Amino acid sequence: MIFSMMIFIFFMFIWGLIFMVLGLYMYMYMYLYVFEWTIYVIGPMHFSMMIYIDYISLIFLSVVLIISSMVLMYSIDYMSDDKTIGRLKYLIFLFVISMCLMILSPNILSILLGWDGLGLISYCLVIYYQSDIAYNSGMLTILCNRLGDIGLLMLICFGTLFGSWNLMLYSFDKFMILFIFMAMFTKSAQMPFSSWLPAAMTAPTPVSSLVHSSTLVTAGIYLMIRYNDILMSFDLNILIFVSIFTMMMSGLIANFEFDLKKIIALSTLSQLGFMMSIMFFGFYDLAFFHLIIHAMFKSLMFLCVGGFIHSMNDNQDIRNYGGMFYVYPLKSMIMIISLFCLCGVPFLSGFYSKDLIFEYFLVSSMNLFLMLMFYLSMIFTVSYSVRLIMWLFSDCYNFLPFSSLKESFLISISMIILVLMSMFWGFFFCSIIYMKYFFMLMNFDKILILKMYLYGFFMGLMFYLNNMISYSGYIYFFSSMYFLNIFFKFCYKSFIMNIYNYESWFEKGWYESLSGLSIYKMMYLVNYLDMKKFNFIYIVKIYIYMYLLMMIIY
Repeated sequence: MIFSMMIFIFFMFIWGLIFMVLGLYMYMYMYLYVFEWTIYVIGPMHFSMMIYIDYISLIFLSVVLIISSMVLMYSIDYMSDDKTIGRLKYLIFLFVISMCLMILSPNILSILLGWDGLGLISYCLVIYYQSDIAYNSGMLTILCNRLGDIGLLMLICFGTLFGSWNLMLYSFDKFMILFIFMAMFTKSAQMPFSSWLPAAMTAPTPVSSLVHSSTLVTAGIYLMIRYNDILMSFDLNILIFVSIFTMMMSGLIANFEFDLKKIIALSTLSQLGFMMSIMFFGFYDLAFFHLIIHAMFKSLMFLCVGGFIHSMNDNQDIRNYGGMFYVYPLKSMIMIISLFCLCGVPFLSGFYSKDLIFEYFLVSSMNLFLMLMFYLSMIFTVSYSVRLIMWLFSDCYNFLPFSSLKESFLISISMIILVLMSMFWGFFFCSIIYMKYFFMLMNFDKILILKMYLYGFFMGLMFYLNNMISYSGYIYFFSSMYFLNIFFKFCYKSFIMNIYNYESWFEKGWYESLSGLSIYKMMYLVNYLDMKKFNFIYIVKIYIYMYLLMMIIY
């Protein structure tokens, strides 16, 4: 099993590097390949499969393959005691195939196949440990994602009216815009569909690293990049408030959270709002730049967190941590580097994308309220990163019985490869692809970004040093994501109970007894007795009178 997984990892990693080189080559010479296969034609409807290859699709595909290979290598050692690790290998393989189908084909039907595959495999991975909490989280995840699938199905209906499902060739109307944004917002966990992403953290940590931080949740943003030329013809200013509010809300909640994996999940949610807000300003290439850099350092962060949780006897409460630097120096150093990338500390890869985006925000036509929310979100990002570093690495450790004090070779190799990419990825892309973005700023604007780091640092220290019991009245409000979790759980619980009652009382109850089953019994009785003197029309009249009587009674 381990030998077959290592071969699988090797081929995925090599193909990821090949796709990266091809993507850069296609960008340098501005190549674009479109393959279209018309399967059959019915009247005006062309049923065709389309593959669209450019530098965006190839670079994103290479990121997915590299991260998948590293996560699978990590899980060989991390989940070595798990008897069902073979199932994880096949699920990750199916996940990669679904991602490839969604990335390479802009045809709305193949996007739906990949989208549905991602949703179902995500559900299987969330309920991997098969506990009650996992089942609840899986149900919340799949029902939120079903809403996005409804949007894509409606887009397929609209495409049938046009005569083709290659919707990149047509202009949208307001209903199609509504449905495509419903799909994007549910998959990328924007407000008010944000509650499923922190709930999905019941999955194994390698799964969270691959699925819920770097690839699956960015599918909505990738779809928006693909359909960028069509979407930018609409006025989307109102949606900037939604994405920046998602960003600010998740950053604020992360400062009150004590569950280690949930803090990283809320950080992912904050960065998704950040990328969405850039998209609504029209800078889709900057959003893609941040997407590929964020995928690297966020998956690395989850892998480090998994190592810490594993060593602390599966304890996720950061109040029990402390002094991890003395016990796991390599893992701690990598964790600090990934958190610095998240904050945008100069000359790490996160700096090149985030600093460029900040500067574009400063010169864009943004009102004061949006600017305030945006800068608060950035301060909260630095704040929860500083708070997390203080809880994990300062002081002596607060929880004595460690399960293992060794750092595994495979885990270290996978993390070192990802940390090298996280450190140099941004400089590499900035020097090759994004050199055209260069402009001058006033001193005040440039200093404002540095001030933001200082404010975030002091706020993080405040959250670390203050006694959180004094905020106990707010903690439940924040940890339930402004009561979104409770709202969605009651929504889907009442929805499922209503469907069950309808099916048990109506479909399989009196309606079945008085309609199809009753006619079948009557016909059987007539045939069995062979009583030709019965007037069949008379029997049907009696049945109809009985049926109407029962309807009146009910």
